[in-house]
Amino acid sequence: MDTASEKKSSAVSDVGAWAMNVVSSVGIIMANKQLMSSSGYGFSFATTLTGFHFGLTALVGLVSNATGLSASKHVPMWELIWFSLVANTSITAMNFSLMLNSVGFYQISKLSMIPVVCVMEWILHNKQYSKEVKLSVLVVVIGVGICTVTDVKVNAKGFVCACIAVLSTSLQQISIGSLQKKYSIGSFELLSKTAPIQALSLLVLGPFVDYYLTGKFIANYKMSYGVILFILLSCLLAVFCNISQYLCIGRFSAVSFQVLGHMKTVCVLTLGWLLFDSELTFKNIMGMLLAVVGMIIYSWAVEAAKQSNAKALAHSKNSLTEEEIRLLKEGVEKTPLKDVELGETKE
Repeated sequence: MDTASEKKSSAVSDVGAWAMNVVSSVGIIMANKQLMSSSGYGFSFATTLTGFHFGLTALVGLVSNATGLSASKHVPMWELIWFSLVANTSITAMNFSLMLNSVGFYQISKLSMIPVVCVMEWILHNKQYSKEVKLSVLVVVIGVGICTVTDVKVNAKGFVCACIAVLSTSLQQISIGSLQKKYSIGSFELLSKTAPIQALSLLVLGPFVDYYLTGKFIANYKMSYGVILFILLSCLLAVFCNISQYLCIGRFSAVSFQVLGHMKTVCVLTLGWLLFDSELTFKNIMGMLLAVVGMIIYSWAVEAAKQSNAKALAHSKNSLTEEEIRLLKEGVEKTPLKDVELGETKE
């Protein structure tokens, strides 16, 4: 009963972490759409806004540590700086990729993260994947590709930025899980350590990156109460999004996070159609359905692989190897029967 209760509690926690990530991610996309679009407030400073996100996240972590709600474990500073550098490279390269590439190629580059993460985990951690998992990943990629990819135009600068974005994002997501395991640190504790470094660097460099991307400087932007309200909403949702991302990768894997993360794409397309009058074609609907089918297959394949591994482990523990059987036979043959029966040696 205890084991069953633990499994049920763990499953509930997994669902809760994933639900938090989906809701907060979709919410922040909707809030940023209103904040940054030309039909909204025209606040087009994405990198600086990300700096605000990590600033509030760092503040929440500081308060949590000060009040004793979370414990602070030691992680070498060089690892934190290295991780923050990778994470900030991911954010900056993604923004440049979106600016320099067509929407279609940008979506393809995001879809390529799943196979890239698989290959990187295989190289770095020697992780193997079953045929069912590979098939489900392919179905998800095709489904999301059908409903998101439109025109595809490629240029040299955009291609380089997309490659850097894909590699750095994949490495960041793999590193979250490996750092948590390496230092036995919780997701929120790791986030509270990296957030201040990311916030400081993004707030210093962000305005210049945004100026290069948009030709506008944030100091010249006229703030209003509406803008401030949506920036605060975006930052609040970002805190939950960041925490849930670390939770999900710590509980699942970088590949699972990428595959199931495309559920957010389906939600964003649906909400865009409901709230912002975005076009939803038959191609979009079919692509979304195929993606959902792929996610269901992926969840089944991962669970089947877990059960298979568990059975194999149990069998290896309960079965003797040929060498162990040989040694046992030799031991029995050399031991007098009376010794076995009476537990004493008689010469």
